[in-house]
Amino acid sequence: MSMILFTSSAVLLLTCASFFGYEFFTFRSTTAAHLSTLGRVLASNSTASLAFNIPEDATEVLNALQAEPHIRAAGLYDQDGKLFATYPKDLPADQFPASPESEGYDFRNGYLISFQPVVHQEKRLGTLYLKSDMDAMYARFRLYGYIAAAVIAASSLLAYALSRRLQRQISQPVLALAQTARAVADRGDYSVRARKIGSGEFETLTEAFNQMLEHIHEGDIALRHSEQRFRSAMKYSAIGMALISPDGSWLDVNQALSEMTGYSRADLLSQKFESIIHSDHVATNTYEFQQLLGGEKNVYRLEQRHVHKAGKVIWVDLSVSIVRDLNDKPLYCIAQFQEITNRKRDEELLRSLNLDLEQRVQERTQKLKEANKELEAFSYSVSHDLRAPLRAIDGFSRILLEDNADKLDEDGKRVLGVIRTNTQNMGRLIDDLLAFSRLSRETIDPCLVNMSELAKDVFEQLKPAFVDQKIRFNLSTLPDSYGDPALICQIFVNLLSNAAKYSRPKSESVIDVAGHPENGDHIYSVKDNGVGFDMTYANKLFGVFQRLHTLEQFEGTGVGLAIVQRIVHRHGGRVWADAKVNEGATFYFSLPKEKKFDGERANGE
Repeated sequence: MSMILFTSSAVLLLTCASFFGYEFFTFRSTTAAHLSTLGRVLASNSTASLAFNIPEDATEVLNALQAEPHIRAAGLYDQDGKLFATYPKDLPADQFPASPESEGYDFRNGYLISFQPVVHQEKRLGTLYLKSDMDAMYARFRLYGYIAAAVIAASSLLAYALSRRLQRQISQPVLALAQTARAVADRGDYSVRARKIGSGEFETLTEAFNQMLEHIHEGDIALRHSEQRFRSAMKYSAIGMALISPDGSWLDVNQALSEMTGYSRADLLSQKFESIIHSDHVATNTYEFQQLLGGEKNVYRLEQRHVHKAGKVIWVDLSVSIVRDLNDKPLYCIAQFQEITNRKRDEELLRSLNLDLEQRVQERTQKLKEANKELEAFSYSVSHDLRAPLRAIDGFSRILLEDNADKLDEDGKRVLGVIRTNTQNMGRLIDDLLAFSRLSRETIDPCLVNMSELAKDVFEQLKPAFVDQKIRFNLSTLPDSYGDPALICQIFVNLLSNAAKYSRPKSESVIDVAGHPENGDHIYSVKDNGVGFDMTYANKLFGVFQRLHTLEQFEGTGVGLAIVQRIVHRHGGRVWADAKVNEGATFYFSLPKEKKFDGERANGE
């Protein structure tokens, strides 16, 4: 009842407060608007007095404010900011501002203050000052307060009367339901039903209470059947099962556990859970069991050794879960035991074989690393030892051509030119071989690559090398892929260079670059309208030093496509080609849509 009274009073007080707040702000706005209108009228009537400097006329205009009882003071300032006329006339000058303030109105200390310009023909002649009290608002609020107090008092009396009557109607059915609930709680008899008293909502409540008892009764029966099924499952389970109390005592065990450990059911029930655990595992099991009881986990699982009654050691896969009451207090634990002795024996044998295999792999890996280091040192030595004589041959041949050109016939000049060309080709071949060998050791730094921009940039970089060749470059929108930007850039450099080189005999070289997704990868192609090749020899394309055209036909070292294949394979992709003689060739390569390789795998290939 008190809650109803409190709620009713709170609602009424909140309503009254909202109304008072609304009235307060509305009255202030209305008063300000009225004072602004009154100020504009007085300012308009005062223009002549200020223009001709007639204070008596200005005082007469201000005396018209006698019809406004709430105007406490008014003053007219000339354009120099000096007080020109006042209202009331006998009000001391110190009751007025020394000089006019900024235009507008303001509420100060219970008064509304207004400053308004006096303007004639867009010329400011002075300022009008008005001061109004708020007595009308306070009088209105006092009247509203009396009305609100009367309404709250009457509403409280009405709410009290209604709550008393409702209390009598509610108490009797509720007390009847409470007596039924007490009977169920005391006797545990869920067949008891509440007697229907009253109508309407109370009848519905009683029916719902009886339905709840019915559901609880059915649930109790189902629980008893479930317990019976659990005991049957435990009894006939093929693996060992047991119920363990929070202090570690056996509450119940099944026949499978007795057979596994060699102890009878009576022997086990007289011992503690840890009594059959091998001493090496007791501490670990105790720690896990305490964590289970403390609520830090709901289940734990261990593979540990148990001691058979005959003294032999058996391996067991142990799983323990906990059952708690409604207050989260531990009731008992359910433990399952599955013997894994044979599996452990097989795992130990497999572990021994794996260790032996790992040792062999490490030894062979070490030998491979040493061989790679020796190969790297050999490559460096060969490249250094070969480059020096090549540079000497090229340099001396150039000097001979430049200094003794007049002494050489055309055949001699041709021979020296052939020598220089071949030494330069040999230098490029050494560079390509070194680049090819470094690919297997170079670190891959994969990221998402904008393939369209990369292909476009590579072609722009290559254009100066083919300035005498008319090339039409068609670039479709390429899907982005994951990879190392620098290495993928090398793919496009080699393929686009080949496309331009082998289409050089055509009057116009056409190079098409396209890409599309397929089976989780992105497939890219570089197509040209060049001389093509016989697909019978396609298996030689990606081998080192494998060329399908002579050096006189097309320059090159025969390493470029091998580098392409090495880069694509290190990214987990594949590369292939399709061509017809004199109809052009198309080279394809695939890259993953997503990052499918890690740095370790990529770097180790």
